[in-house]
Amino acid sequence: MTQNIYVAGAEAKNGKSVIALGLMELFSTRTNRLGFFRPVIRAKDLPDAMIELMSMRYRLQLPYEAMYGCSYAQARDYIAQDKYGELLKIILEKYKSLQERCDHIVCLGTDYSGVTAALEFDFNADVANNLGCYVLPVVKGYRRNEEQIVNATTAFIHLLEERDCDILATVINRVRADSVEPIKQAVSRALDQTAPIYVLAENASLSKPTMWDIAQELDAVCLYGNPETLNREVYNNKVAAMLLPDFLNYVEDHSLIITPGDRSDIILGSLMSYPSRAFPQIAGLLLSGDLQPAKEIMRLIDGLGTVPVAVLSVPTDTFTTTMNVSSVTSTLSADNERKIAAALGVIETSIDTDQLLERINTSRSTRVTPLMFEYELIRKARTKRQHIVLPEGTEARILQASEILTLRDVAKITLLGDPEEVRAKIAELGLHLDDVNIIDPLQSELRQQFANTYYELRKHKGISKEMAFDVMADVSYFGTMMVYHDLADGMVSGSAHTTQHTIRPSFETIKTKPGAKIVSSVFFMCLPDRVLVFGDCAVNPNPNANQLADIAINSALTAQKFDIEPRIAMLSYSTGESGKGEAVDKVRQATTLVKQLRPDLKVAGPIQYDAAIDVSVANTKLPGNDVAGNATVFIFPDLNTGNNTYKAVQRSANALAIGPVLQGLNKPVNDLSRGCTVPDIVNTVAITAIQAHTD
Repeated sequence: MTQNIYVAGAEAKNGKSVIALGLMELFSTRTNRLGFFRPVIRAKDLPDAMIELMSMRYRLQLPYEAMYGCSYAQARDYIAQDKYGELLKIILEKYKSLQERCDHIVCLGTDYSGVTAALEFDFNADVANNLGCYVLPVVKGYRRNEEQIVNATTAFIHLLEERDCDILATVINRVRADSVEPIKQAVSRALDQTAPIYVLAENASLSKPTMWDIAQELDAVCLYGNPETLNREVYNNKVAAMLLPDFLNYVEDHSLIITPGDRSDIILGSLMSYPSRAFPQIAGLLLSGDLQPAKEIMRLIDGLGTVPVAVLSVPTDTFTTTMNVSSVTSTLSADNERKIAAALGVIETSIDTDQLLERINTSRSTRVTPLMFEYELIRKARTKRQHIVLPEGTEARILQASEILTLRDVAKITLLGDPEEVRAKIAELGLHLDDVNIIDPLQSELRQQFANTYYELRKHKGISKEMAFDVMADVSYFGTMMVYHDLADGMVSGSAHTTQHTIRPSFETIKTKPGAKIVSSVFFMCLPDRVLVFGDCAVNPNPNANQLADIAINSALTAQKFDIEPRIAMLSYSTGESGKGEAVDKVRQATTLVKQLRPDLKVAGPIQYDAAIDVSVANTKLPGNDVAGNATVFIFPDLNTGNNTYKAVQRSANALAIGPVLQGLNKPVNDLSRGCTVPDIVNTVAITAIQAHTD
């Protein structure tokens, strides 16, 4: 029997949404029938932010209406009419209907903003018990000392125990970083229970509202701004009531500037301060009084092109606007990848997920969804943090991915490029990459050392010392030499360079590992319910039988590294002994070689794609074969077939294709598509890190 979780707080603003997100991420590795449920939402006509976030991030194939019980207005009416039992029944019926469609459900309790606060504790306890869920209580630690936190935690746990709630674990959230361990020990002494206690440190990126939060809460009109500028955090508010020269002295990093809409001097001065290196970088502008800048000022701003910060407008006066802003709290939203990454980073570093899963005591689904696979990539990469060099340091997607990788502690990142240009691009994008190392190949003291090494490796090809020094100005060659000299564990490039430009330096210097005849590649093809390995779809145009066998063996080893049981299908245009000709004979010979070299591997070939992937077809074409119909590793006879097939599957089956992942090199170097997305880069860096600590 599966066990579902109810995340509950004892008061408002405890950060339980972050905990719910972490549980959803954890459960996503175990099932693709995942559900999210809120017993009560604010209003039926206003979308619930957490339901939207969970639906989009985890691709929940569930109607919005199925993921909540009722609205606050309905709940109040039932309680006022003394129909509390009827209210619980309505919620239970909707939950049970959802449960039939899910293997695991994360329930998020009320926000202490609708049903009266005096009743909400009892309400959450009753709902959790009636739904048959474990309770995961979340206690707020923000602005509390050790004694206050211990008292609040013990009181909450004792009340839950009095209501016969089954407690999965206790989370104390938003604690000062230097108090995490003392508070954990103090609460453990105060509570006599076997359930684990987790203490999470305060994270500024999570606690501070964004410009989007302010726009939503104040129903503001966005005059200027895009998703990136709206996702910037607001650390403090500054009301502009003095002249511009004096006001600029009070501006701080991440300030929200609040000013009447007719203060053209403040508006223009604030916009100019953002790109200026002489002033702090503001979060945005909020114009009060239902006043917009004069037409001439608007024309001037429009002429700037892309406005660097969000500019919002509200109808309320400056005093009221300031009071309204002060009450805005941080929320998680589906389009704020930075905040999601920060939230998951806090969870992954503070909660022992293996311990938590053991307590939940559920069985793992055999299905693997793209999101489950991606989660496992991140989890495995984090187990042994590797150093990855990214040569394309001024590429926006690379920088955005670097921030996510850093926030989730996936890898140590080094960027290549002119430090001034790289940091200017980071500032332009509003990213936080203070811990990232930046190296300029043109100015680095390593350039001569790398040139000497390259000369020794390539002088037999006619390379001179001067040519070697010039070659080391190239970011791909410089990054590859960092890996060669163990100054980095792996390299990822290709978002702005060709495949040849990315991988040729590794062929010349890193070369193949012992036992590997050639360098080849695979794509991880993430279908809705499983992950397949396709090789070689990117490197070798027409491998011979020996090379094809080498590709098959290395692809099987790659699959094993990523927890995919290798069952190899050696693909051809015919199945079994039916076909004749040079092409099918090559596949037949390669299959024999795989069996001789690695008798421990399961392999079938020659075999057609349909017989390899479909059990019903396999029973007709190759009955009794344990690979046919169940293949996980698909080896194509040539690049033309492989490249076209992976793209056909990617488009027709709406599959996520991760790769190409290079295999056979002494050290990991991987190529990106020039059309890659930020998630593609994150996945490829994670794969490279895993290769680095398993090679």
